[in-house]
Amino acid sequence: MASKATSIDIAYRAGVSQSTVSRALRNSPLVNLDTWQRIQAIAKELNYKVDKNASNLRTQNSHTLALLICEDPTNDDSLINPFFLSMLGSITRATARQGYDLLVSFQQLSSDWHADYEDSNKADGIILLGYGDYMDYAHKLEKLLQQNTHFVIWGAEHNNKSVLSIGCDNHQGGVIATEHILQQGRKHIAFLGDSSSRSPEFRDRYLGHCETLKAQHITLDKQLQFDAISTESSGFDAANALLDKGVKFDAIFAASDLIAIGALRALKKRGVNVPEDVAIIGYDDIPVASFANPPLTTIKQNTQLAGEILVESVLKLIRGQEVSPMLIPTNLVVRHSCGATTD
Repeated sequence: MASKATSIDIAYRAGVSQSTVSRALRNSPLVNLDTWQRIQAIAKELNYKVDKNASNLRTQNSHTLALLICEDPTNDDSLINPFFLSMLGSITRATARQGYDLLVSFQQLSSDWHADYEDSNKADGIILLGYGDYMDYAHKLEKLLQQNTHFVIWGAEHNNKSVLSIGCDNHQGGVIATEHILQQGRKHIAFLGDSSSRSPEFRDRYLGHCETLKAQHITLDKQLQFDAISTESSGFDAANALLDKGVKFDAIFAASDLIAIGALRALKKRGVNVPEDVAIIGYDDIPVASFANPPLTTIKQNTQLAGEILVESVLKLIRGQEVSPMLIPTNLVVRHSCGATTD
């Protein structure tokens, strides 16, 4: 049986040092392109496989990223907002393309997820997903900073500029949603979603909504804002509270698709027709939005691009490269729930 090829064999064939071979197989930028291509071709010819365990021992790197999905207060057993399932797929693909493994872990806000991931060499860096309650995990981000952990969060820009955040432009999304509703001739728009600092993404959507009304010289009616977390049941309850209050409204801007779908159910149960009586727009474009009755107009976040940027950003942190917070543009997906004609 032929002996297993080693990095020494590759170095001999390529006419370079063993350390150069090691750098090339780690895709180090210190190796020029011609040398890298020659070493990669010889490694492939010899069917050489990198011993990841030995490599990790030498570099003290796990070559693994951790994706921590923080507790979301849904009312089913999954506790995961469907929006994050598409993000999970995108992050998984982007991680694999970078030659890293991905450790996916569901975390409750009450657990000590911030304590030991990078310190124990489980992962070289962390990506954090989750709406939840922003204030409940803000102090844990501070702890990660103190430990010099490489991490990036999905969401609104953090008050602490040392926390790297990647998110969608929620303010822009709020503007786009409200402009679309106004274009359908609706003037009295209810907003269902927490508009406080505890939910910064929802707050930014609400602020975009408010500024658009002001720009159109429409007086903001604060009686038309009802708190809701990102669940169908919360949207159902908020829409019922809106109906019970008796205030005039002809449209609803829901801070998430789950809230919007719950509101649709409440309106139907109360005999309110959508979109004839009330137009509804959601946010996220989760898969079920297109199957709602009527199909839900919504603001789409580019989850494929988001996953790629999250992975690239945390890898830059690991490599000591400069990286900045980023907002990803949103776009409108027109369906029937607002009464607009679709293509």
